[in-house]
Amino acid sequence: MFRSLGALVGDLLVVILFVAAGFLQHGTPLTSENIFLVGWPFAAGLLLGHLVIRSWRAPFRLLPHGVLIWAIMIATGMAVRTLFGAGTETSFVLVTAGVTGVLMLGWRALALFLTRHERLEVIDATADADGGPSTETPAADATSPASPAADTTSPDSPAADATSRQP
Repeated sequence: MFRSLGALVGDLLVVILFVAAGFLQHGTPLTSENIFLVGWPFAAGLLLGHLVIRSWRAPFRLLPHGVLIWAIMIATGMAVRTLFGAGTETSFVLVTAGVTGVLMLGWRALALFLTRHERLEVIDATADADGGPSTETPAADATSPASPAADTTSPDSPAADATSRQP
């Protein structure tokens, strides 16, 4: 829960940082009203992207989550800007896509790197709970009932249908 909220906040911070940097670059006053007016279409796109992708399942994942959220944000933000008559010049679209893509995927890559030990601990704990990885490989016995080759009466096999219908 906290990671998915953190991912959303991280993405929103990227949008705010991008908008603020644009204002500073162009000499526009950096006010909360200006940031809101320019940033809300992209924030709406982020929310839509997080909902469509269901990012709470893997909030820091780069592929496909991060890329799809970024693409939905760009498409939605530019569509809303076009509907409201704001600028969507080619240079603006390219700069917005490039900068936000690097920042959004960059923070996710950093988060994955910083939390790698937690994922490894989960994998180790799962292996320990299952009895750990086996060092020896048992030979498969074709006559053993546990062997998949000998199991011809699985519910999905045609042989199971034929034998279950016999009186």
